[in-house]
Amino acid sequence: MLRRQGDSELTPSMGAVLATIARHGPLTPAEVAEREGFRRPTASRVVAKLQELGLVTRVPNPRDGRSSVIEVSPAGAALLTAARARKTAYLEARLADLPAEDVAALDRAAAILERLLEEER
Repeated sequence: MLRRQGDSELTPSMGAVLATIARHGPLTPAEVAEREGFRRPTASRVVAKLQELGLVTRVPNPRDGRSSVIEVSPAGAALLTAARARKTAYLEARLADLPAEDVAALDRAAAILERLLEEER
């Protein structure tokens, strides 16, 4: 349900790549592939489609002028912001119906999950 709330014209892979570039970018295509667990050709195809939609741009790599890095365009950032806002509104509405002890349990679980994710970086 939450994924549907952020629904856009993007496939799940495209949405994940766009969010990864927004969070960690600018990234080279190889870095996108590594972060997403894709093979390089797959990452390149997804990035090309995002570029075609105007959601990312390629700019010269400041560390290596022979290559480029991918960054989120203003349109891509706006799409992500809108999707996150819809997801947040959906979750807020669902959480409002829960008893306080359940909300507290979810808060503790979220903190644990964030710690686990931080350990992987």
